[in-house]
Amino acid sequence: MLAKMRHVYPNLPRKDITMADLKASFDKAVADSKKLPEKPDNATLLQLYALFKQADGDVDGKRPGFTDMVGRAKWDAWNAIKGKDAESAMQEYVDLIESLK
Repeated sequence: MLAKMRHVYPNLPRKDITMADLKASFDKAVADSKKLPEKPDNATLLQLYALFKQADGDVDGKRPGFTDMVGRAKWDAWNAIKGKDAESAMQEYVDLIESLK
């Protein structure tokens, strides 16, 4: 696929082609996540959530209060990977979904 994209867009920098390919893989992994053979455990679900959100950037806003346990767990998982670049987050998400198939 990468070779095809270079042929169609010969002047496109290599990084942009790679990012487009990664984005396509990420989008497919998001779709595949809804069709997994069995539901992952809560720790894995939190990891998937954090990686998915980190693909858009670092966590922002205040940490949810102690009465919102689910929101707080999600915020904590996302905050734990703060600073990870979007490309790494997307690739880790894709790899994790592939390992769950």
